[in-house]
Amino acid sequence: MRYSMLLSICLLIPFDFVHAAGPVHLGMGIKIGELTSDSAIVWARVTKHPHRNRAGRAGEGVLGPVRRNSEHPLWEKDQVNELHGSMPGAEGRLQLLIATNKDLNEPSIVPWEEVHDEVDYVKQFALTGLEPGTKYYFRVEAAPLDEEQATATVESSFTTPSEHDRWQDVSFGVITGMMYQDLDHEDGFRIFPAMQELDIDFLVPTGDTVYYDNELPRARTVAMARYHWHRMYSLPRLIEFHNQIPTYWEKDDHDTLSDDAWPTLRPKMMLPLTWDDGLEIFREQVPMGENTHRTIRWGEGLQIWLVEGRDFRSPNNAPDGPEKTIWGVEQREWLMKSILESDATFKVLVSPTPIVGPDRKGKKDNHSNEVFAFEGNLFRDWTREHKLNNLFVCCGDRHWQYHSVDPQTGLHEFSCGPASDEHAGGTPGHDMMVQPFHRVKGGFLTVNVFRNDGGFPELEMRHHDVQGKVVYRYKHDADK
Repeated sequence: MRYSMLLSICLLIPFDFVHAAGPVHLGMGIKIGELTSDSAIVWARVTKHPHRNRAGRAGEGVLGPVRRNSEHPLWEKDQVNELHGSMPGAEGRLQLLIATNKDLNEPSIVPWEEVHDEVDYVKQFALTGLEPGTKYYFRVEAAPLDEEQATATVESSFTTPSEHDRWQDVSFGVITGMMYQDLDHEDGFRIFPAMQELDIDFLVPTGDTVYYDNELPRARTVAMARYHWHRMYSLPRLIEFHNQIPTYWEKDDHDTLSDDAWPTLRPKMMLPLTWDDGLEIFREQVPMGENTHRTIRWGEGLQIWLVEGRDFRSPNNAPDGPEKTIWGVEQREWLMKSILESDATFKVLVSPTPIVGPDRKGKKDNHSNEVFAFEGNLFRDWTREHKLNNLFVCCGDRHWQYHSVDPQTGLHEFSCGPASDEHAGGTPGHDMMVQPFHRVKGGFLTVNVFRNDGGFPELEMRHHDVQGKVVYRYKHDADK
């Protein structure tokens, strides 16, 4: 089967020159993202070595929490490449072959394109014209600039979502809080093989995927910010997972710039790295389409919404009221309108930050906090007004797992919890009147949409520990 494809080229910030000597590699694997019924994005980065730097510098100033009032160097690329976990890029060429047969007979080909330092040696293949509910097989090939033959390849596959009027069972994961210093295994977080074992259809990382500001080394330059992504996504378990499982990415504060960040904030501790640098680096390091807020349909039973919580927000310290917003008026109106227009059996809003909570006293960064009470109440009351009994919220950001039911509106929210037990903590305590479930440990959340033995649609939320064991279940039958 033939179909058309378009190339997507990231226009990104400049970087120092690195010349590839000898073969080039795909040492960070690939990432599959933004699946729709007729499109997908495949991310790849040409690397100088097949594996991460396992022997580099790993002492003081490289690993651990940021100490108050400590000095943080302005490392550039040549210094960063000497650090433990670094993955230097290399100039080279990339192409992609794709077909609906495993042997890649008569494939469509996205032809060779060069990658250079200004894009961190990254290429994002934007594939369009795909068929709904179809399995595609593909191979990414990397070659040096001056050679015809590929010196590295990665093969994988994905299946596009079905049409709106066709049922398909769907299962996906939700994660947050991947602080490198809190890794629970040297090859990567335990949650990744646990999620892979469940054979989920896709994953939503809700943000705080890396921590630029409050773990070492503080990312004060573009090279240092990229290093945070390189050392995380060159871990073997993460490579294996992302080579196979599609993703829809969200960002939050720590992987944009700094804690509780908003667009006009200019924290001196991060300079010369800027807000705009953070936005470009995020789009560079993950497969991402035009908008960071979007909605995707998975057959008759499920539609998800992914929202942007940083780009449009008012300052956290501004007075609360009708003008204060996390989402921005345009995004909020799009969100409400598209939810009402959806005829999906189940609707799931995945938010980087809580909407129901409750959160700790004194927090000032999400819709469950008093400082954003107006917009939080507006949205929660709106869900009650329109009797959206089949709308559920999944959120990241919080370092504990919970299931909350808003006592005023009945809106259900499920917090996925942090990526490791080591990163858990900070809970406000268990409010048993609001929360059927509360657990201060790491793990992940899965959302499962299926037809039961009687043929009726069901949604089941499952909280898992870091090994994948189910520690809580909530099941909801669709309105008949």
